[in-house]
Amino acid sequence: MNHLFKRFWPCLLPLMAVGSGNVFAQNNQLEEIQEIVITGATRTYSALGTTRSMQDQQNPITSVLSTIDNLPGVNVTEGDTFGFDDWSTTINLRGYQTSLSEQQVGITIDGFPNGDSNYGGGAKANRYIDSMNSGGVEVNQGIASIATRTTESLGGTLNFTTDDPVEDQRMRIQISQGDFNARRYYGRYDTGRILNGTTRAWVSFNHNEATDWMEESAQNQRDHLAGKFISEMDDYTLTGYYVWDEIHEDNYQRLFSAREFATDPDWDRLIGEWADNPYVNQLYRRGWSTLRENNFGYLKLDADISNEFSANLGVYMHEMDGRGDWIPPYIADVTDDAGGPEYELQGNLPVLEPFNIGRIYFVDANNVSLSPYSGCASSITFPYGGAGPQYDPGCYPANAIPVQSYRHTHYSRKRNGVTADFAWETDLGGVTNTVSGGYWFEDSERHEWRDWHRLIDARIGIEFNERAYWLQYNRIFPRETMMWYLQDQIEIDALTFSFGIRKFNVDNERLDQFDAGNNIVLNSSSDTLLSGGATYATPIEGLEVFFGYSENIKPTLDLVLEREIADAIEPETAENLELGLRYVGSRITASAVLFDNRFNNRLEFFDPQAAASGIPNYTIGQAGRYDNVGGVESNGFELAANIEISENWSAYTSYTDTEATYIGSGLGSEADAALSIYPGNRVVNTPDSMWVVSLDWNRGPYYAGLSSKRVGDRFVNRVNGWLADEYTVSDLYFTVRGEALPDFLQGLDFGIVVNNLFDESYLGGISGGGAWIGAPRTAAFTATLDFQP
Repeated sequence: MNHLFKRFWPCLLPLMAVGSGNVFAQNNQLEEIQEIVITGATRTYSALGTTRSMQDQQNPITSVLSTIDNLPGVNVTEGDTFGFDDWSTTINLRGYQTSLSEQQVGITIDGFPNGDSNYGGGAKANRYIDSMNSGGVEVNQGIASIATRTTESLGGTLNFTTDDPVEDQRMRIQISQGDFNARRYYGRYDTGRILNGTTRAWVSFNHNEATDWMEESAQNQRDHLAGKFISEMDDYTLTGYYVWDEIHEDNYQRLFSAREFATDPDWDRLIGEWADNPYVNQLYRRGWSTLRENNFGYLKLDADISNEFSANLGVYMHEMDGRGDWIPPYIADVTDDAGGPEYELQGNLPVLEPFNIGRIYFVDANNVSLSPYSGCASSITFPYGGAGPQYDPGCYPANAIPVQSYRHTHYSRKRNGVTADFAWETDLGGVTNTVSGGYWFEDSERHEWRDWHRLIDARIGIEFNERAYWLQYNRIFPRETMMWYLQDQIEIDALTFSFGIRKFNVDNERLDQFDAGNNIVLNSSSDTLLSGGATYATPIEGLEVFFGYSENIKPTLDLVLEREIADAIEPETAENLELGLRYVGSRITASAVLFDNRFNNRLEFFDPQAAASGIPNYTIGQAGRYDNVGGVESNGFELAANIEISENWSAYTSYTDTEATYIGSGLGSEADAALSIYPGNRVVNTPDSMWVVSLDWNRGPYYAGLSSKRVGDRFVNRVNGWLADEYTVSDLYFTVRGEALPDFLQGLDFGIVVNNLFDESYLGGISGGGAWIGAPRTAAFTATLDFQP
């Protein structure tokens, strides 16, 4: 850490002078514009939260993930402004990633686990919480709370919270309309205080829809039903939440070279109109789809048993069903028909053997497979740089019939869990000692299978035969997760010390529904993980110094059992260290943090047919393997400040400087090169710096704000051969509340949000050696009506 302090200690100095300014109390009106971004609780780690302004800068149609993008150390990118594509969503937190290929940042919902964030069997926060039902997001970079219930928290935790019911009865109706045919209809009813004043609740429903921003062919839709209640009974509080979410998303695709972006920076190479060639139609956007249905709910009982002892008990459930679609430009030839009509084209029962022996591209009127003319040169130039004669209609007779598949990968998961926590505070003669602990257990079962369907007529469109012709694989993955923790915190005057331990144990299985000989059992248990730190409340009122250290782990999960794994595979681990200052005053809140992180045993999947061109490996099933391949070192500093300039003006700014590089495998340079590891190279998708400046204004019923974020350059691939240039994106919002309108409109609010105000062209999310194009300028208008029924 010495090199860090020599490099960055001057950045801590400005906070030492923060306490010298005059302070004054905020009025209620001012609190409405800007909430405190720095968590004021005494903690031995960096803890930040989203503000009202950050929520106002995003339109209600978009996902809750976008609200954290302006916090220091955080970079969130999605395929479009409305968050209608989980496939392209990436989150970067101090060099740790959650993306299509990696999950290193934990996510919780009101403190309950989200059930992983991977594309196949997981669900990010936007599946659980609608933007208008959000209670804010708590961001713990690096050193997460020891009580965090997640198996992905290597680099920190994002705790997305739900909005509490309001005190008085209220009905809210909201309508939004935006660019790219975006529409949203939202309704929420709050009961106010009922049952002798002990209980309040709300229930809401919304429907969102939009198309893509490129050729506007996508048919994105989302329906979301949610409800929450809080019952307060003397020393006990019972909280419950339930959500049902169903979504259909047509994806965006990555670019795989800088040349593609330079040639056309507004097109991801997916197409919106059906062509006359299956090889081209494999990029038909409506055939690249994500379908998901999620049901999630919890009950939590908080009990203040005495002045010294409190506890809580929670139970939760989650069910997910979904599908991922692709349209390979051929029929998989999984039976040997000896030159006769192809079994796969006759509507027969599906073949169950999990292997593939060939491909069928064109057939005659009798469903007999055809071969291209000998010596025919293909004229196909798009996509993927062209294709061989087997794909070219010009290399077959004029009456040849093209054939094509609709590949469905089905995802299902069921989870049930329990959480428990306690805190016991004692006064030892001027010394306050708090012992806390907790337990988490989850039983889950993930089911994944893949089937292939024949397009009814590949010359016309993507309508497919409901009966699959090939069931490629079918597997069930049971998992049991257990975590416990203990922590002791001691407060002596201005000093607070904490020390904690926790431990994970995860039991995974793979149950192959075709061949029990392929079943696997994998246990992943951690050593006892240490965490601790200290805070010191300085003589300057509101100013604290804090220091923290944690050992984090991502236990090896069932995702790796989809493929071959190395015998000596190890779980991913991380060590995170922080030193910082935190100031909370009446007009100013600010923080400055130095961090140093080391991520070891990085797990990576190696596809035996992966290509730099980005051509999908459609038939991959159990091929490929996972292995540990080195790690990542990251260090840097973060600054954040919120200033209430006057009764009408407030400002927020943050700056992040990050140096994140790869660590070698430890097997030598030749082994590193064979594994495509380049020690010392910068970590992909990690900007070297980020700036955020936000200005908010309020006068009476009028609210407005402008925010700009500059993201430094990032590398797209590990060899550091493709650099995504730095970019700046600005967001603008303006709202008029009902009191400024005629009497009959008093309950109405009108607002407009413009994201990417200056229409910056840039590369957004990065994963797997490719990059998605950033969303263009997008505007949305919203009308909200509140009334008492």
